[in-house]
Amino acid sequence: MTMRKVSFRAILTILVVAWIAAGCAPSRSGNVYTSDQAMRPHTIENGTVESVKAVIIEGGDQPVAGTVIGGVAGGVLGSTIGDGGGRKVATVLGSLAGAAAGAAAEKGMGRRDALEIIVNQDNGRTLVIVQEADVEILPGDRVRVVTSPDGTVRVSK
Repeated sequence: MTMRKVSFRAILTILVVAWIAAGCAPSRSGNVYTSDQAMRPHTIENGTVESVKAVIIEGGDQPVAGTVIGGVAGGVLGSTIGDGGGRKVATVLGSLAGAAAGAAAEKGMGRRDALEIIVNQDNGRTLVIVQEADVEILPGDRVRVVTSPDGTVRVSK
């Protein structure tokens, strides 16, 4: 009975950590600035939107946190099954299944609707910028292309 309580607590702790980590995903919004970008000069170039296409921003290519957390949770859960050699097999299989599920979950949580915006700048350059689809931007709109000191570029009306 004590083993089951410890396992439940461990799994609950792992799930809470995963939930907090998911909330730390960086924003790709045109309306969100990091604390490092605040109160720093940004450059602005004006332009006209040539086209806008709906796209998807996916989570990271290497979902490390989800893989590790899922693997640990699966291993803890698997260790509560069976005895002796069967428990070892269940622990290993639980870890592998948990790691795969955690990686898939992290990648899925990072999916966001976005826009691929092509801007013809007044200086003659053409840029393609991808950002979250949280601002309505249409072809023909006059926009500002804002570049922060860290190189982040966003389209703003």
